[in-house]
Amino acid sequence: MPADAKGIRTHPIQDLFWTRTGLLLLVLLVVSGLSMWVSSELDPGLAKNLLTALGTGTLVSSVVGFGQTLITASAAQRAMVTPVIEESRKALRELSAEYRSLNQEFFPTHVFEASTEPDPAFNALIMSDLRQTRQLWFRGFSGRYAAARMLLSPAQWEVRAVLADPRERGAISGRARHLARHQGASADYEEIQRTLHQEIRIGLVGLYLARGRCAGIDVTVIADPPLDRVELFDDCVWITLYSAVAGAPSLYPRTLRFSEGSFIYDMQRAEFARVHAARDAHRFTLTPDTSRAEFREHVGAITGSALSDTEFAELEAGFHRFRHEFSTKAELGS
Repeated sequence: MPADAKGIRTHPIQDLFWTRTGLLLLVLLVVSGLSMWVSSELDPGLAKNLLTALGTGTLVSSVVGFGQTLITASAAQRAMVTPVIEESRKALRELSAEYRSLNQEFFPTHVFEASTEPDPAFNALIMSDLRQTRQLWFRGFSGRYAAARMLLSPAQWEVRAVLADPRERGAISGRARHLARHQGASADYEEIQRTLHQEIRIGLVGLYLARGRCAGIDVTVIADPPLDRVELFDDCVWITLYSAVAGAPSLYPRTLRFSEGSFIYDMQRAEFARVHAARDAHRFTLTPDTSRAEFREHVGAITGSALSDTEFAELEAGFHRFRHEFSTKAELGS
């Protein structure tokens, strides 16, 4: 049965009466009926016989024509309309598949707008990705959030972390400007820089505390880290846009999630490989067997100053305060 523009299915017989063929059949039926009625009123004779023959012939012609039209319309439906409909459906399916492929390659699967507080929906989704991945590649400023999430998840990973070099002013200037915009006119730039230096040390201690959850944490410290934070999983990549102008006064910038088959995923994976192979980067590895003394040596090499037991205890306490505050606001549990 054919379908009209609104998708309502109709019967071929209904369509038949709205065509010129249907009108002709109707005229034949009327002529036949009138001829039979007039002939019944006449006396036997030539006129009566002619009208009877006309009415009978017209009736037979209309019945035969009606049946032939029905058969022809049905055959035409099968031979012409149905293949066109099927080809149209096939073309639409192929077009939809192409658009889905383009969406997967160039468009994010999720977008989280800038906010002043941790977004529970954002953190629930990224924690789900973290639990399902085998590898976690992180590129950011201090690694505090990555370490906090790792301590809240039971999974085991191979981790690569790319962090800012605290000895280089240019490594923290971008993040300092972002925090200054968030704090407004009352921002103290020097105090922000001191806070950022402390965050890097706290993040390093957090990664050390999370080493037992991983097969190994490969830490790379670079002098010119990109401003945007990247978290790469097996099936997706998360990009937090600290470089975005929109939402700049917000503490937590706009974040995009791209799937594994996307152009952005491949580009970020290649960038990780490039940074990992950089000759001027300082690199060390944390394993479950790394002792505190070994870790203190690594921190001393990165920061340029030795880390005492007292300072380690203070940084550890600072990290746990951060982790508790963050997990409470993000509704991740303790």
